[in-house]
Amino acid sequence: MQAYLFEGIAGETRLRILASAREESYPAKDFIFRQGEPARHFFILNEGRIRLTLGQGELLAYVASDPNDLIGWSSLVENETYTASAECLVPVKVLRIAKQRLDEILLEDPTSGMAFFKNLAAIIGRRLMKSYQATLSVHGNREPQPGG
Repeated sequence: MQAYLFEGIAGETRLRILASAREESYPAKDFIFRQGEPARHFFILNEGRIRLTLGQGELLAYVASDPNDLIGWSSLVENETYTASAECLVPVKVLRIAKQRLDEILLEDPTSGMAFFKNLAAIIGRRLMKSYQATLSVHGNREPQPGG
C-alpha cells in the first residue's frame, strides 16, 4: 500500500506499521464505528464507500470512496471518542491500525513520526477545504449582512 499518509516514512517503520494492521471486511449498511465510541483505531479504505455522519446520522460530514482514504482519524489527534459514525454504503474492505501500537512504533523513529503527522495534517487540511467548498456550493459566496 502506498497511502499518502506513509510518504516519507522509513521503509522498516512502514513495514512494522503495516504488519500491525488487520484487514477487515464489512457488509453494506454495517457501521465500522459510531460517534461517541472509544477511538482506539484508525482505518485506511482499500475498497468500497463509507459515509461519515454527525449526530444521529442527519448531518453528512464526508464520503470516503478513494482507496487509501483515511477514516477514524479522531484516534490520531488524541480524541478519546470518534467524532462521527462510519457507515458502509457498499461492501467495504479496510485496514485497521491500533493507535497505541502506531505510537509505540513511531516513538522508536521520531523522523518517521514527524513525517506521519505532517501527512496527517495535510490530509485533514484537504478534507477541511472540501468541506468549505461543499458549504459554498450549497450556500453560495454571500457577503455578510449588516447586523448579522
